[in-house]
Amino acid sequence: MPSVYDFKPRFQNMLRPRAEALVAAGASANQVTLAAAGLSILTGGSIALWPGSAWPLLLLPPVLFARMALNALDGMMAREHGQATALGALLNELGDVVSDAALYLPLALVPGVPAGPLVVVVVLGLIGEMTGVLALTLGAARRYDGPLGKSDRALAFGALALLLGLGVPTGAWLDAVVWVLVALSGATIANRARKALRSRAP
Repeated sequence: MPSVYDFKPRFQNMLRPRAEALVAAGASANQVTLAAAGLSILTGGSIALWPGSAWPLLLLPPVLFARMALNALDGMMAREHGQATALGALLNELGDVVSDAALYLPLALVPGVPAGPLVVVVVLGLIGEMTGVLALTLGAARRYDGPLGKSDRALAFGALALLLGLGVPTGAWLDAVVWVLVALSGATIANRARKALRSRAP
């Protein structure tokens, strides 16, 4: 199944001049990683504090796009400008799961959102990322397979937040969408585990 992750190389090419400018200005990849996590925590906190307000929900889509850009930038800065470190690798993976939890869990507090299934989606997403990282312990490459990887989750949650922020009434459609995300999250875990086992070192 196609994934938003497939567009990453093109997205990185667009951002490469920005990465070069940040390096020239003395910024580090780790600083960019921490900035993405901080932005996510602040945005998720605003949703948690004002779950009945539209503006935090409308803020989520552009913040998700900014987070994707920052994640692409820190990777390019690390790989292409000699800033790759063990600490950076840890911050990159931890920053992703912390940011996901901070951004998406507060949506369970929004009136009309099915809290239980949404929390399940977030938890399964975290397990999916862990599964992708665990592939490294088998001697395989880090797995980013879909159908609901990090970028796909961002697109799905960003769209939902936009609709809710614009005042689209909640109801059975939202329950159905969230349960579809649960199923896709489970499929992602299985897909990553299967491909990691197939590609593991002999």
